[in-house]
Amino acid sequence: MESLGIGALARRAGVRIDTVRYYERSGLLAPKSRLQSGYRRYGAGELARLRFIRRAQALGFSLKEIRDLLALSKGRDVARVKRAAQSKLADVEQRIAALQRVRDGLATLVDACPGHGEPTDCPILRALGGEGAQTLPASETAVPLDDA
Repeated sequence: MESLGIGALARRAGVRIDTVRYYERSGLLAPKSRLQSGYRRYGAGELARLRFIRRAQALGFSLKEIRDLLALSKGRDVARVKRAAQSKLADVEQRIAALQRVRDGLATLVDACPGHGEPTDCPILRALGGEGAQTLPASETAVPLDDA
């Protein structure tokens, strides 16, 4: 593979130039070399690393976690890489379970609400306000509630 400038690297990886620069500032990516003019040059290794970073982000890894994975990959410690991925998987499963609880609770409230009538009779407003909570006067509501 020929040497690439930052724009060509960004295009091939499907990211913006600013993203490449950000990863460089974060210490995740470095140019293979620089021309005498100071322009960055990248090769196949940098392209593969940039794609690795983007895929890891898509799987929910933070930049710090990606940095750790890259360090582990250099040491070829596959067992530690697997443990890091298992930990991320457990975190994702916990967040999914929490979102499912939120979805179920919200669905229950939406099903219970007739969508008309007095605000004091609205199960959504009652649930958000807590047991026996006072409903805000119309002048204090931040978002108008209507049938739309």
